[in-house]
Amino acid sequence: MSMLKTLASLIYLLSAVCYVVGVHMMRSPKTARKGNMLSGLGMAMAVVMILIEIIADGKITLIGWTVLFVGLLIGILYGVIKARKVPMTDVPQLVSLFNAVGGGAAATIGIFDYTHEALGTSLSLAFSIPVLLDIVIGGITFSGSLIATGKLSGHVPGKPISFPGDKLINGIAVLGILVAAVWMIGFPSAYWPLVLALLASLIFGLLMTLPIGGADMPVVVSLLNAFTGLAVAFAGFVIDNQVLIIAGALVGAAGTILTLQMAEAMNRSVANILAGGFGTGGSDAGSSAGADVPTNIKKTTPDDVGMQLAYAHNVMIVPGYGLAAAQAQHEVAELAKLLTDAGINVNYAIHPVAGRMPGHMNVLLADVNVPYDQMKQLDDANSMFENTDVSLVIGANDVTNPLAREKGNAISGMPILDVDKSKSVVVIKRSMSTGYAGVQNPLFSEDQTSMMFSDAKKGLQEIIAATKGYLD
Repeated sequence: MSMLKTLASLIYLLSAVCYVVGVHMMRSPKTARKGNMLSGLGMAMAVVMILIEIIADGKITLIGWTVLFVGLLIGILYGVIKARKVPMTDVPQLVSLFNAVGGGAAATIGIFDYTHEALGTSLSLAFSIPVLLDIVIGGITFSGSLIATGKLSGHVPGKPISFPGDKLINGIAVLGILVAAVWMIGFPSAYWPLVLALLASLIFGLLMTLPIGGADMPVVVSLLNAFTGLAVAFAGFVIDNQVLIIAGALVGAAGTILTLQMAEAMNRSVANILAGGFGTGGSDAGSSAGADVPTNIKKTTPDDVGMQLAYAHNVMIVPGYGLAAAQAQHEVAELAKLLTDAGINVNYAIHPVAGRMPGHMNVLLADVNVPYDQMKQLDDANSMFENTDVSLVIGANDVTNPLAREKGNAISGMPILDVDKSKSVVVIKRSMSTGYAGVQNPLFSEDQTSMMFSDAKKGLQEIIAATKGYLD
């Protein structure tokens, strides 16, 4: 082994260590930022080492160098600028877009290797299986993640989208992938199996994601993230790159575990995602039970909310996407500290899919140093609601909707936060519009519920001022 190969192996090993340690550090909000930076450092070292190997090889042309550096420059500039400027509310769609880019890049590697190195030769299973899986999984991830990005950003309707025969087309797409697999191995000189595999995977990705209801989108983002990792790992097998194999395997494993955990918490089946029937709850969102706008709404004021909070013993804060949209995490942390300093017991009820991506609320609250032991997960929070004096729901809708306990609507069977069991419920919301799943929430018209129509940030500021008046 040459000195360069030895150095490359050592650098790749060090990069892998950075990935593993970085992922481990992401288990805690306190070390997640450092873990992310460490993983990024590992990737940077690997990229530099690969460039050194390319230079030493001396086979790349001027055009090749131009394409390489233009692509590298575009990727770095877009990634840095977008990541630094993106508001917290747009992070889910940015993550989904990155999934699409990762899956598309991995599929491109498989396409290139098949058309430039293997075409016309006899393919071994050691090559054909990874390249096929790379193209198929990468294609599914690319098209599925683009639809997910569109749903999260509002460019594609968030409600489940289906049409007659969509399941049949999905089945034909799967059959096309199987035919392409046999064809690719038996007739390696033909382009058609490659075209068939790519088109079938793109169609499957589209039809897998379109029927997803908005409330289930975080699980889908997690699944597509796992697919991205798998596609990258198979791309590593195709070009014999250790870094891609290790990094892809880590992302794929972590994403798969997270997806399974979230699906279990949501009482959903991952198999239904792959079949394109996830999140529909057995009917279209628009025909769901309780589609009528809740009546008998009781409006409240910041002064009344402040009085309730000041005289409460146990307060549960239920954050949702509205909190993220208003960037009101600083205000909610200030309110919680104000109450805690007054001897009031304050906790946060965190639903697994609150927001638009896995861990969305945890990220927001960790950003303002909310103690992690105050963040109660679904089961723990539900065991506390009966003894809660005031539940303050901030921009959370579907995850508090009692209709999930009934059949025949878009969120049927989804475990919810049992906010309706609290002695008093205060909901801060801009309007009576539905949540992302498109289902009206009867919680808003229950006897113990009062509505405060306001932007979360402005409303919390007014509540803080009122609460101080009662605590002084």
